[in-house]
Amino acid sequence: MKKLSTAAVKQTKNVPTQKLTIGLDLGDRSSWYCVLDESGNVVLEQRLSTTPKAMREGFGKMPRNRVALETGMHSPWVSRLLAELGHEVIVAHARKVRLIGESRKKDDRLDAQTLARLARIDPELLCPVKHRSRQAQADLSVIRARVLVRARTALVNTARGLAKSYGERLRGCNVRNMDPEKAEGLSPELQAALEPLLAALESLSEQIAEYNERIEQMAEKSYPQVALLKQIKGVGTLIALTFLLTLEDPHRFRRSRDVGGYLGLQPGRRNSGQSEPQMHISKEGDPYLRTLLVQGAQHILGPFGIDCDLRRWGLKLAERGGKSGKKRAIIAVARKLAVLLHHLWVSGEAYEPLHNHHPRTVAAAA
Repeated sequence: MKKLSTAAVKQTKNVPTQKLTIGLDLGDRSSWYCVLDESGNVVLEQRLSTTPKAMREGFGKMPRNRVALETGMHSPWVSRLLAELGHEVIVAHARKVRLIGESRKKDDRLDAQTLARLARIDPELLCPVKHRSRQAQADLSVIRARVLVRARTALVNTARGLAKSYGERLRGCNVRNMDPEKAEGLSPELQAALEPLLAALESLSEQIAEYNERIEQMAEKSYPQVALLKQIKGVGTLIALTFLLTLEDPHRFRRSRDVGGYLGLQPGRRNSGQSEPQMHISKEGDPYLRTLLVQGAQHILGPFGIDCDLRRWGLKLAERGGKSGKKRAIIAVARKLAVLLHHLWVSGEAYEPLHNHHPRTVAAAA
């Protein structure tokens, strides 16, 4: 197929002024869009660069239309830009539009056409999602940049492994205090090999501490709701702020218990007739927040967790869960923790660790 230049985007001024539906398949360097009229006929198919300038030139001259695109790396800023230009933007859930993902005839042009046809018939077929705002995305980027923690863990494990394979051990076990001094006492040749690595670890720890300080300042200055969520022992600033920024609008959910399913902490379902198989959690939604909630649940159920309704419920679940009871209990507590965090956020109530075992609650039940 002959490649079309981005200059051809100027032909969009010839599109008739009627209610149109546009499917936009985003690529890293270039994107395809397909324009359908009210009858479902293809009016225009065009390629354009995936840049803000090209998007404004391509869609800025069009009247208000319905534009459908899939979730992806570029979908947040593209959806915001198209909305600013006055278009009705539908962001399709890429994992759930199987007509595109599992198609045997898959290319950018056909994907754009499929998106347009689905959006024209019924937008709900695209399982629309809502992207967070620009400010929330910027603040969340500061948290996600703490990926340095994973890099530090990998380097610490490497240093310890090299020392053990040589028949020696590094002094100390706290990853936050790893520095070249920990190599003292090792053989000279091992010191020479590990000192640069330990120096890099020391630098990483300093940068992580700076990120932690920025996150604390951000929470204190811009997100007072963090204090509400931190009432739960096991939930720190990192978990609370990530929860707020990921969900952004608590009123998106009709019930607090819907949050567990949104974050992929609810078992999947594939019922048919009399068959109701037990399935694993769906793992949909944000994986980073799900990981943080699981870490919070581990603290609540662990030796340092305080006595509370959530802990008592989780421990009872672990006792009767069989071989993998503890793992299932951690996931279940993480799900309940997400529900509880949303409830506190919406209601603004003070957290009572033993609310279900409060004397007034017991008396009322009797």
